[in-house]
Amino acid sequence: MKTPAKGDNRFESDARRYAAYLETPEGRLRSDLTFANLHDFLPARHEAEPLRALDLGCGTGTTSIRLARLGLHVTLLDSSAAMLDLAERAVVESEVSDKTTLKHGDATRLPEICQTESFDIILCHNLLEYVDDPRTVLCGAARLMRGSAAIVSVLVRNQAGEVLKAALQGGGLAAAERELDAEWGREALYGGRVRLFTPLTLEAMLQEVSFTVTVLRGVRAIADYLPAQISRVAEYERIFELERRLGARKEFVGVARYLHALARPRAGGR
Repeated sequence: MKTPAKGDNRFESDARRYAAYLETPEGRLRSDLTFANLHDFLPARHEAEPLRALDLGCGTGTTSIRLARLGLHVTLLDSSAAMLDLAERAVVESEVSDKTTLKHGDATRLPEICQTESFDIILCHNLLEYVDDPRTVLCGAARLMRGSAAIVSVLVRNQAGEVLKAALQGGGLAAAERELDAEWGREALYGGRVRLFTPLTLEAMLQEVSFTVTVLRGVRAIADYLPAQISRVAEYERIFELERRLGARKEFVGVARYLHALARPRAGGR
């Protein structure tokens, strides 16, 4: 979520606000569900060397650290020096410095930044909503995949989820009507624009740059709309388990707040 479009410095000027969001039940749930989905499809380990992962727009490094703790070597890339500083501190505190490499750079320039590297896993979580050209990022990722068993993990904002949020929390019918065909929404944390996707547009974009979607799951299908009397803290584990079940069902994928695609390089692709 941390490589904004040109002229957009929200993640540089107030990185700690994003770090604080990740500690809320909503932020934790998004991270935990996404990691659980990813864990289900991790490639098999190489005998000679550990799996290698690249975290594009790594932010505070939450997912990277989890992967490093599993024994992977993770390269963390972010265009925000402030975010990378938070990530580096978290890496040191988690004692996984020997399994991580931090790089400052723009995800749209991957071929220049990672000229001789290849990866088994590339994370692209809450990044495509903010960059000027999502296809450029995905094309760069496709060129760095380490064989047909490698996987790219893409998390994006779901347009249908914005419609539901507008109808249930943001002002009723008029707000929902405005979101029905919107290509851009407005995110609450910083107030900036955020690109919206549908299952069809996300899958088409991945196919266009030579990926084949292995699975598409929903993240936070109902958690945002639970009654106020349900404690998001006390009932966190029950909410997580319910969301895991709902996120794997097609009817709930379509209305979730976020879409999570796990895809592999297509044979004969770029």
